[in-house]
Amino acid sequence: MIFGGVCPSVTSIIAESLEGWNLVQLSFAATTPVLADKKKYPNFFRTVPSDNAVNPAVVKFLNYYNWSRVGTLTQDVQRFSEVRNDLTNELEKADIQIADTESFSNDPCVNVKKLKDNDVRIIIGQFDENLASKVFCCAYNLNMFGSKYQWIIPGWYQGNWWEQANSTNCTTKKLLTAMEGYISVDFEPLSARQIKGISDRTPKEYEREYSRELQQKGVEASKFHGFAYDGIWVIAKTLTRVMELLRIKQRQNSYHNFTVDDREVGKMVLDVMNETNFYGVTGQVMFRNGERMGTIKFNQFQEGHEVKVGEYNAIADVLDLINNSVRFKGVEPPKDRTFVRLQRRHINVPLYSILSTITILGMLMAGAFLFFNIKNRNHRLIKMSSPYMNNLIILGGLLSYASIFLFGLDGGFVSDKEFETLCTVRTWILIVGYTTAFGAMFAKTWRVHAIFKNVKMKKKIIKDQKLLIIVGGMLLIDLCILICWQIVDPLKRTVEEYSLEADPQGRDIAIRPFLEHCENTHMTIWLGIVYAYKGLLMLFGCFLAWETRNVSIPALNDSKYIGMSVYNVGIMCIIGAAVSFLTRDQPNVQFCIVALVIIFCSTITLCLVFVPKFITMRTNPDAATQNRRLKFTQNQKKEDSKTSTSVTSVNQANTSRLDGLQTDNHRLRMRITELDKELEEVTMQLQDTPEKTPYIKQNHYPDANNILSIRNFTDGKDGEKSILKNHLEQKPQAQWGSMDPSRINRGPLEDINSPEQ
Repeated sequence: MIFGGVCPSVTSIIAESLEGWNLVQLSFAATTPVLADKKKYPNFFRTVPSDNAVNPAVVKFLNYYNWSRVGTLTQDVQRFSEVRNDLTNELEKADIQIADTESFSNDPCVNVKKLKDNDVRIIIGQFDENLASKVFCCAYNLNMFGSKYQWIIPGWYQGNWWEQANSTNCTTKKLLTAMEGYISVDFEPLSARQIKGISDRTPKEYEREYSRELQQKGVEASKFHGFAYDGIWVIAKTLTRVMELLRIKQRQNSYHNFTVDDREVGKMVLDVMNETNFYGVTGQVMFRNGERMGTIKFNQFQEGHEVKVGEYNAIADVLDLINNSVRFKGVEPPKDRTFVRLQRRHINVPLYSILSTITILGMLMAGAFLFFNIKNRNHRLIKMSSPYMNNLIILGGLLSYASIFLFGLDGGFVSDKEFETLCTVRTWILIVGYTTAFGAMFAKTWRVHAIFKNVKMKKKIIKDQKLLIIVGGMLLIDLCILICWQIVDPLKRTVEEYSLEADPQGRDIAIRPFLEHCENTHMTIWLGIVYAYKGLLMLFGCFLAWETRNVSIPALNDSKYIGMSVYNVGIMCIIGAAVSFLTRDQPNVQFCIVALVIIFCSTITLCLVFVPKFITMRTNPDAATQNRRLKFTQNQKKEDSKTSTSVTSVNQANTSRLDGLQTDNHRLRMRITELDKELEEVTMQLQDTPEKTPYIKQNHYPDANNILSIRNFTDGKDGEKSILKNHLEQKPQAQWGSMDPSRINRGPLEDINSPEQ
């Protein structure tokens, strides 16, 4: 057998050539992992564990603290690279993620920063003590120490290595600060168990005897002395066992000439070496494929020096940590990553409750208006304002209010699938509610416009059924858009994640906020279609409201209130849409804006439509029969003031009837506008009272008849003739006593064409 070999370059050459010589080599100090290749070095054994022997111990240590994500920082040297490669295999077997693998030659700061950028918390280093000082100096500058980080490095550095190997700009104090708490891993030079082994000595007794010999000879100690001592015992045990086997074979073949060649003896030595198993000063000596299954120790750097905190028995695959010996800067071991906790940005329950309460009040108000409208549906004031259309306005307002409850629900209240359904339902309700309310208002305004702005029509009767058809047509367009939207590109739940935020409670976790949205592939196109349609509907309503602004029959005309509603809704929708888009990532603000816009628009619209009617019903129930005059433009108002007829000759009893005929007189005067000048002259003569004008000159009769006959006044509709005839018949006959008696016997046409009428 060959005993020895320390330097890898020498040991590897010898070990590779031993097979041809039938020799077995036993090393006590060669730790290079290269020699573990049994195909290349089949006859090589060592009593010292390989550098790779620490890797199973490291994996066991990681599992103990449930660290499943690590990073490696390796000096670009073959020795460390080989350990790193073996560690990678061990980590993969243990299902531990390697977040980052960094290698460096001289300056490790760039690589250390990459580890930090990749959020590596548990760092396994493979470098010598000369570069270790640089690594920890970089760690100090990058604040990669303390409660959030754990460094694991080799444990074979010399004592106080940070003072001897410090070639950085960092002071010793800074290095000690960054080094505090690191874990070092190395093989155990002497067993910690005080058991008498094969030499009949405990490890402690052996160490005292070894120290005494060192003092006598004046030499320095070697960390491999225990492995050399146990190595001698391995050789002795092996040779003894081989000789025993040879003697047994010799006795068994005593009647024959017993011979054994070198190859057979070499195989016997190799087999006995693999069967080695005894307890030495370095612990239990046992080989597995030529590798020593030794004990790995764990030390922790605490307050300026290393303290043993545990050991790993490779034979039993057991990690034994000393109770409460491992110290961490935090209250618990560092985490192997920044744990990201997803946090939904949801609507605050108090805010939702407040807005829901306001919404419920609005719905109660709408319900009160509905009760008022149904109860008084036969009253002339309500009947003239189309109670069915009013009911539709209230229904639209209720739908708009109901959508607020749905807008306030998110993934915190419903499941993901229910949230997608919610997206569609609340969109449908809001769109249909808007069209129902404003469609009914615009239909009413269109009826007023059709009746009073088309003077050529002799008779205009538009029933509520036709208005319902108009509103139904608007809703049909809505349904077509919504159905196409749902079939072609339905709304789906999408999650938008935001950048990491620090935990407000100071814990070692990060908060990643996320927000749920209702979106689809072509969201912009569909919203554009809806906005365009609603915008056109609103513009049409504005046009009708402007055209009928001077019609002053309150029971019939809501144009002024519709104009105010459209103005408020338009402004609020523009502001609300803009603010809602800008506060997309703030659900509380967005929900508050949307809810307030819907509440404001619905409440204002309902109040503008129904509050005036309610006030009128309470203060002046007969208002529906009064104030039926038509108001035109300012020029028409001035013209009316010039051409207004004041028949003061009629007694007080007929004044109210004449006032009731004022509306019909307006329409008639529009037909004879080209004769205003001539009518003015006749009117001036009629302004004198009977007392001042006892008679009218006879020569005025033909003038008046000629003027009125030019416009075919008598060709008017039958209703107008009967109104004027009845008015003539109600005139007191006494005041016309001085007239020509022949006028009394004239026909109806002559009476109508008389100057008095």
